[in-house]
Amino acid sequence: MDLEVAEDYKSSTIKKKESWRTVLTLAFQSLGVVYGDLSTSPLYVYKSTFAEDIHHSETNEEIYGVLSFIFWTLTLIPLLKYVFIVLRADDNGEGGTFALYSLLCRHTKMSFLPNCQVADEELSAYKKKDSVGPPVINIGFRMKSMLEKHKVLQKMLLLLALIGTCMVIGDGVLTPAISVFSAVSGLELSMSKEHHKYVEVPVACFVLVCLFALQHYGTHRVGFLFAPITITWLFCISAIGVYNIIHWNPHVYQALSPYYMYKFLKKTRLQGWMSLGGILLCITGSEAMFADVGHFSQLSIKIAFTSVVYPSLILAYMGQAAYLSKHHIIESEYKIGFYVSVPEKIRWPVLAIAILAAVVGSQAIITGTFSIIKQCSALGCFPRVKIVHTSSKIHGQIYIPEINWTLMLLCLAVTIGFRDTKRMGNAAGLAVITVMLVTTCLMSLVMVICWNQSIFLAIGFILLFGSIEALYFSASLIKFLEGAWVPIALAFTFMVVMYVWHYGTVKKYEFDVQNKVSINWLLSLGPSLGIVRVRGIGLIHTELVSGIPAIFSHFVTNLPAFHQVLVFLCIKSVPVPYVQPEERFLVGRIGPKEYRLYRCIVRYGYHDVHKDDMEFERDLVCSIAEFIRSGNSDYNCGGMEEFEKEDEKMAVIGTSSSFNEGIRMCDNDDDDPGETAGTSELREIQSPMVPRKRVRFVLPESPKIDRDAREELQDLMEAREAGMAFILGHSYVRAKRGSSFMKKLVINYGYDFLRRNCRGPSYAWSVPHASTLEVGMVYHV
Repeated sequence: MDLEVAEDYKSSTIKKKESWRTVLTLAFQSLGVVYGDLSTSPLYVYKSTFAEDIHHSETNEEIYGVLSFIFWTLTLIPLLKYVFIVLRADDNGEGGTFALYSLLCRHTKMSFLPNCQVADEELSAYKKKDSVGPPVINIGFRMKSMLEKHKVLQKMLLLLALIGTCMVIGDGVLTPAISVFSAVSGLELSMSKEHHKYVEVPVACFVLVCLFALQHYGTHRVGFLFAPITITWLFCISAIGVYNIIHWNPHVYQALSPYYMYKFLKKTRLQGWMSLGGILLCITGSEAMFADVGHFSQLSIKIAFTSVVYPSLILAYMGQAAYLSKHHIIESEYKIGFYVSVPEKIRWPVLAIAILAAVVGSQAIITGTFSIIKQCSALGCFPRVKIVHTSSKIHGQIYIPEINWTLMLLCLAVTIGFRDTKRMGNAAGLAVITVMLVTTCLMSLVMVICWNQSIFLAIGFILLFGSIEALYFSASLIKFLEGAWVPIALAFTFMVVMYVWHYGTVKKYEFDVQNKVSINWLLSLGPSLGIVRVRGIGLIHTELVSGIPAIFSHFVTNLPAFHQVLVFLCIKSVPVPYVQPEERFLVGRIGPKEYRLYRCIVRYGYHDVHKDDMEFERDLVCSIAEFIRSGNSDYNCGGMEEFEKEDEKMAVIGTSSSFNEGIRMCDNDDDDPGETAGTSELREIQSPMVPRKRVRFVLPESPKIDRDAREELQDLMEAREAGMAFILGHSYVRAKRGSSFMKKLVINYGYDFLRRNCRGPSYAWSVPHASTLEVGMVYHV
């Protein structure tokens, strides 16, 4: 669940000193985004627990034991584990499975693709000190070295992160289904059995269809209602809980003693252990506290949970237990549901609020699924998909059409296929507890490798929380044939897709590295490259961060002309959430100046928003112009660092908006920047009069620019006026002869099928189709 808030909120949350007004505002907002799923769990926990495995007897030992388990599970997992420990393991303010994995990647020098550079380690996000204490023993260094040396361990760690990610996606299918169906199930108390079974499923399906159909509008239009709806729902269930406690059983608080857990297991034995799969649903949505920590702040999430959510949930569960302790025989087959404990006079209003709360909780997990798919795609672990930004201010509000309709169909299939909360609960419980187990495992590694803590502390952490979660995991897994197979099937499907795409992407990149063209071959061609140089800028898209791609030589030998300015463009993702605008570009020159060949590496974090094509083109041209203006001088004071990379000297240059003093570009549609900056400070280099869009570079008065640099800038302006063309490689990837059957199956069929049916790089990077030229090549990997 990775909902992102506006940039002004983002900048305020990462400050160490926050005003109480800001903290309380964020805490209020987090109630609707973070806790929508967790707050609706009272709708189905008791009903799922008492489905078939155990029965509610007159001794109340079962209901008291379940209440004791719920209380201590809520206390140990969300409160102790997440609020006090896991929230500290943020990655520059961002949380979730990818945050933990990115921390481990940086500290062990692992990456999704082998395209790491020395300059990436100089990013401000890399420089953050994640260690919270001095090294205790050398075990962390030994574990780090072991991970760096053994590829098998790296693959196992990647698989572990992918399993957690895929289970989150599976949760995006199951949570809307069980939440909406449980909320709608309140209709059964107002209808006869013959009628309600024909009404519940259609109504639930109608709500789900409406929910997914409205996704393309974005949640920012109704997002302001999320927190009030959740607060209203929490107030309702806590008030009903207090009423039931006072009216039916004021002594129900005695069940909070852990002794009742022992009595429960002693009496129910195997059936009691199997019923734990329903009890764990009380912590559904707890992972959102860590996943959404970057969108709010640690303090605001802690305040919201400890002061509002936690006490409200405890009162709600105690109230239901108090009511059920005095109602051992419930007429009809409704058994033990949420609505039987609601006073009859307010059932209809509570039903309406419950449906709205279920929609809010479902909305959070759906949007979170979009976000995690975007992260996977950015890091090369998921096929490229269409990403639509539904808000110009709230950048995290995205919409992915393919994923949206896939989730809707799967949700409808689960709702229609199961038609009861028992099997839905079994499925959702396994997905939830698997994600928590993955978080526990990654967290123990972060403690040792990133925090330099004692190995005994990590072992204690994994023994305490891992044993609890393993107990719940075993109780959920035993229900494999009763619904738990659904998240396993979903996770397996998504994991196969992700791993096949990642494997094919890595092999394709390795082929590019092995077949890149030497600089000597380029120098032998001369400044004209052996062909006619035409006006314009040619952007050659490549995955390589150094060297000349094979597609360039293929192009040169088959076409008689090339653009006067060539830019080898590499758009790469780095294992950090955000890259600062002033660190966005790495720019270098390939060959002598008169060749007019440049390399530009654009770096994005896994949470960064890619700009549209027009703004991106402007920033790209300005970054090259700034590189030319700065020359080979040491420019560290201006935010530029130079470093040697093979045959190229590259510099760190920001976007045009991050320049305090530097080159600016404007065309005939823009206002004259000299009017705002002052003519005494800026000078203009203008291109010759041509019947095309007029482009100007506005330069600072000092330092002086030499003649060669001015000519180079003049050529760049003329090329920009003539237009830009995007040259992309259309690859046909095939396994080498003699490869194993499995490799041929994965590459020739799996990866090829995904590549042909996903979005191309031109669509993923918002490249205009009219300016795109594709060059076909066969890759034998």
